[in-house]
Amino acid sequence: MNTLLNEIVSRAESEGRTYLMEHECKEILAGEGIATTGISVARSAVEAVEISNKIGYPVVLKVLSPEVIHKSDLGGVKLNIKDAAGVERAYEEITKAFSGNKVIGVAVQKMAPSGLEAIIGVSRDPAFGPVLMFGLGGVFVEVLKDVSFRILPVTEADIDEMLQEIRGYKLLQGYRGTEVDLRALKDLLFKISDLVMRCPEISELDLNPVFLYPQGYITVDARIILGKPEKTLPAVTSDQNKNTLQKLFYPESIAVVGASDKPGKLGWNIFHNLLYHRFAGKLYPVNVKAKTVQGVPAYSKIEDIEDTVDSAIIMVPAAQTLQAFEECCRKGIKMIVIESAGFAETGEDGKSVEKELKRLAESYNCRFVGPNCSGIINTHHNVVQSIGQVGDLRKGNIGLVAQAGVYAAGMLWGIRHTMDFAVVATIGNKADINETDILEYLGEDKNIEVICMYLEDVKSGRKFIDVARKITAQKPVIVLKSGRTEAGKKAVSSHTASLAGNDLIYDAAFRQAGIIRARDNDHMFGLAKAFSKQPFPSGDGVLVMSYTGSLGVAAADALSLNKMRLAELDDETRRYLREILPPYVACNNPADYTFDMNAAQVRDTIEIGLRSKDISSFIAILQAEILDTYVQELKKIDFQGKPILCCVPCKEFVMNEVIALEQAGFPVYSTPEEAVEALAVMYNFKRKL
Repeated sequence: MNTLLNEIVSRAESEGRTYLMEHECKEILAGEGIATTGISVARSAVEAVEISNKIGYPVVLKVLSPEVIHKSDLGGVKLNIKDAAGVERAYEEITKAFSGNKVIGVAVQKMAPSGLEAIIGVSRDPAFGPVLMFGLGGVFVEVLKDVSFRILPVTEADIDEMLQEIRGYKLLQGYRGTEVDLRALKDLLFKISDLVMRCPEISELDLNPVFLYPQGYITVDARIILGKPEKTLPAVTSDQNKNTLQKLFYPESIAVVGASDKPGKLGWNIFHNLLYHRFAGKLYPVNVKAKTVQGVPAYSKIEDIEDTVDSAIIMVPAAQTLQAFEECCRKGIKMIVIESAGFAETGEDGKSVEKELKRLAESYNCRFVGPNCSGIINTHHNVVQSIGQVGDLRKGNIGLVAQAGVYAAGMLWGIRHTMDFAVVATIGNKADINETDILEYLGEDKNIEVICMYLEDVKSGRKFIDVARKITAQKPVIVLKSGRTEAGKKAVSSHTASLAGNDLIYDAAFRQAGIIRARDNDHMFGLAKAFSKQPFPSGDGVLVMSYTGSLGVAAADALSLNKMRLAELDDETRRYLREILPPYVACNNPADYTFDMNAAQVRDTIEIGLRSKDISSFIAILQAEILDTYVQELKKIDFQGKPILCCVPCKEFVMNEVIALEQAGFPVYSTPEEAVEALAVMYNFKRKL
């Protein structure tokens, strides 16, 4: 902090105040080079008149009191006073209205010329820390809630995007004689960011209103609330994270504490999965009663294992978990997965146990996942630790991070038929290892080309943004964040001890990090299968093939709404198409084959389109009735870097054929709109690489 700022904050704290009065706020802002109306303090009506005569009319009078935050709402602001008599009258009215409060004086300031009204603010989010807000004032913010957010600190690109996001952006660009000094506005936002980052005592800051002019701006009113600086935990470095998590995803040996020989027990499921999926490393079942577990020699205590163990899975009752965990730590195991439930999600006692787990981990220099999770799956290392029985899995290129273990296990049961995963990581209550740690590791795993995340909250929010921003410069990250509504937030808190943040702030954080936000499960996995199965489109021109004109029109509309377009067909392309199109239809895009469409026609059309420079991708709308005929024909196509997405109306009635088509590498959607949106998201991601 600079000297002036430090003096003002220290004075307020010594007086037991968390609220800085307006004249103090403007002193701080002026010290930062931020333009304000200025302010003088009058302690009598005569003094108020003298100040007004000096600065010139019209003037504004405001109450100054450490007990009054919302001055306007209580009649503490008198605007557009044009003479000395008006100043005397306003002074008397203010002092009378606030006679019951501690008033140090009345602020006198020059009435600012009208301009485009804006609001700038900073608040502190539990997940992401200081958050910058910008919006246009008046009806735009009060009624339309037309504001945008960014997590601090911000870059120039962040500020540009922030301004462009508001619906009133055209007013900033200039509209009907209104003009704004965008350079000065951006400079103001940077200065506010710098101020708050240097002064962690600032909990809230409001500049409202700020008048924007063709040249410069003026801050009319300001408010600052102080709070205790947030504690920052020592960060785990990227190299430390990578080395530790290597034993989680690629262990050479695993001990299962609570492994069972009784089918139906969760300990049986975990050990069975490791055996069934042929984990190539060493397995050590730990069971106090059994001599063997599922044919493998068992150990009564983990200390009885003579060999070095890379990772351990704990699946015992919550009451026994702490002891089992400490035994694993004493054994020297550096990576532990706690799949047991009954911790912070159940109340204060459970939270206390989690704190003790964390303390033990730090003292023994080990890390752990969970508790209340469903373990880790890595198909490229034959590691399947799930508490639910998992059938055959193919080696894939999708990484899935899920805060809820049962969620991931349940989804995997079905979608493994049409999507191939490299890693499924469930993190549960994330008392230690969290989503950012896992995301950072998956970002460097060469087996993973697209990352999906189901989150209920985010820990270490600023690091999450920094890590995600680095990864999204190379591979897509798609996030489904639950707890968007008040009802959803309550449900989240009772489920995995999460505290969901403001949804608008999560939106801003994800955009800032380059993350693609999913609306729901279908949306997330629909995008993931397009990214994982097909190449990126190099342009926005799309060839649509359909067996019915109505669905072709729907696709055309969706392309326009998603800022894509129907590709132009050159003469050569049209000539080839005429040879395969029915003679009674026009040679256009969308290509409407009517109900006579067959698999060979679609294959031939795509192969013709591959030669066209303007066609960068394809959407094939296929009949469910003959879907089985398309698989072999489409498999013959050499994509040449141009994606092919399929739409099959009523696909839920021909799922065997859909699965075959998906396994052949072609994403299948129920509607043209879904297919187009996935294509557009891929194209926009490609443009930013």
